[in-house]
Order: sequence, then structure tokens, then C-alpha cells
Amino acid sequence: MKTRQSRLEEIAFTMIPLVGPIIARQLIATCGSIEAVFSESKHHLKSIPGIGEEIASRIAHASSAFAAAEEELNRIEKEGIDYLFYLDSNFPSRLQHVGDAPLILYTNGNVNLNPERSVAIIGTRKPSPYGKTVTEEIIDTISSYDITIFSGLAYGIDITAHKHCVQLGIPTIGVLGSGLGNIYPEYHQATAHKMMDKGGLITEFSFDTGPDAVNFPMRNRIVAGLCDVLVVIESGIKGGSMITAALANDYNKDVGAVPGRKIDRASAGCNLLIKNQQAHLIETGDDLINLMGWNKKTQQQSFQTDLFTEMTGPEQKIYRLIVEVGEKDIDTLAHESKSTPGELASILLMLEFKGAIRSLPGKKFAAVS
Repeated sequence: MKTRQSRLEEIAFTMIPLVGPIIARQLIATCGSIEAVFSESKHHLKSIPGIGEEIASRIAHASSAFAAAEEELNRIEKEGIDYLFYLDSNFPSRLQHVGDAPLILYTNGNVNLNPERSVAIIGTRKPSPYGKTVTEEIIDTISSYDITIFSGLAYGIDITAHKHCVQLGIPTIGVLGSGLGNIYPEYHQATAHKMMDKGGLITEFSFDTGPDAVNFPMRNRIVAGLCDVLVVIESGIKGGSMITAALANDYNKDVGAVPGRKIDRASAGCNLLIKNQQAHLIETGDDLINLMGWNKKTQQQSFQTDLFTEMTGPEQKIYRLIVEVGEKDIDTLAHESKSTPGELASILLMLEFKGAIRSLPGKKFAAVS
């Protein structure tokens, strides 16, 4: 459990001017901890490679950073916002290998940043009807594969993806280029609120940070880093989606792009990515699943797995015999399991109580699917 002082130190460390993620990690690795960094003499700090006089002076005189951290911590506690620091055990594992990953991620909602499978869906802010349809169709197809979908809460493809995930009950997380006190665009606040139940919002920016243009390229590297595969659905030759695709390639992520007609300017970026072998051609959700080699994991399969582990040894034996062919009559079960009629009747009754099987006419039993 972190103390309040350690939380203040972590937040303050992210607020020191000129100390970005790379330098911050170097400081902590050299000194051993954040506390040690703040306790270190200016003379020793400036001797660390890459630090120098100005940064050492800002660290040695960090009272303004601590004052800002105190204000920030009070605010997020009041708003029910949490954060993850890069040294935390539950910090996103997919970001641990990204050299310029953020030091801190403020979170709001029920966010799991270490999902089994993650897909980022991004694209133009002005999609065609075709782009919106493809976005929804891809999400429909992959919805039963235990996937969390990331995007940037922006106009166009981003919000189309988020809204469809909410509609289907799929976990979806929006990565902001602003603080959680300035959800941008404001028009998407209602959708953001709905996302909180099975996902939510994350950002590296402090609560009151506005949606400044310089923040969005920084936001894009988080989107690229958090996914297993990035899918671009409609993009011009230039823009945030192309930047994010380039970052994903740099991070050795899989990248897919939906092709379009050569006369469609909104598809020019996707076509270029495919042409230059910087993205796989993705037309359907099945293409995405095949690219990643994912096996389907439905809620029913998860339920059956959990249920199986709760069964006794004899119950598992009978359940396997029924599952093999879907249904079996009681005489066949008795013969194959070598159980007495009394034992078998008791086991079948317990399996019915647990919802694993159901009885059928003719003294048959079927597995619940």
C-alpha cells in the first residue's frame, strides 16, 4: 500500500520541467528510487549522463512540483480518479517495452490495462458511411474473442468504435490527449460516461490539462503501445492515424488497414500502408482474427471451464462422457463409467443442479451449451 508521501513523490516527479519519461527512468535507475532522486545533491545529479545543470537544479528545487502534486492528488481523490505509476506491478505490461512510455497513467472507470487481447481501432475524423459500417462489422465479428478495444475518443472512427463497443457490452478504453477534467471533445462526454462500466478513460496528463495540439501525438504512442494489433479504418496520407501506425510498427505491433478505392482520399493512407507493406490488408473481422491466430473464447466456454473446475472427480468423468457427443442415455453412461445405478443417479442429479447438464426424454442427458 502506497503512503500519501510516496504518491506525492510519484506525481511530483512527473511535473518537473524537462524531465521526460526517458530521463526520469534513467534517474530512478541510477539513484535507486524516486525518494533517492529527490534526496540526491545537485552536484551528484548533474554528474549523471544526460542530466546537466538545468535539470539538476529543477530537481533540487522541486517545491513547486510538490505543490502542484498536492493539488493534483487532492483533486483526483475528490473525483474518484486513480493512477498507475510505471513501477507498479499492474502498470500495462505492453508499455514496459516502449522506451518513451508515460511514467503515469490516470484512470477513470473499470479499466483493465492488461487484457488478454487488445485491439486499437483508429481512423479519420470524417469517415464515410462505408468506414463506419466496416468499423462496426469488424467489432461484431471479434466481439466474442475476449478482446478490449482501445481508441482515442475522437470524432469519426474512434467514437464509432467506442459507441459500438458500449452497445455490444465489449470493454473499450479511450486514451485522451487531455486531462480527465477536460474530456475532449466535450460532445463525447455522454459516451465516455457509458464506457465506465466495462472500460473507461486513461491519460498521462494532469486533471486540468486542456486538449492542446501537442498532446495528441503523445496520446497516439499510448494507443499504439497498448494494443496487440492496430487497425486503421480510413485515413488520409497525413494525420494522426498514420503517425500512430508508424509508431505501432516501431513498437513491433501488428498493423492492419482497410483498403479503399484509389479515388477515395479517405482511404489513401490505408492503401499506402498496405502498398508499402507497413500494414496487413484487413477487410473483415475474420481477416483480423486470422492475422492474430486467435481462438474463440466465448462467455459460455469460460463458464464451462469454471464449472468444470468446481466438479468432483466422478462428476468430471460423467460430464466428459456426455460432452463427447453432446448427449447420452443413462444405460450407456452406466456402462462406460462403470458406475452403480445409485452412484450414477446421484452424480447426474448434482450435475443438473450445477447447470452442467439437462435431462431429455428417454432417460437421456445433454450437456448445456
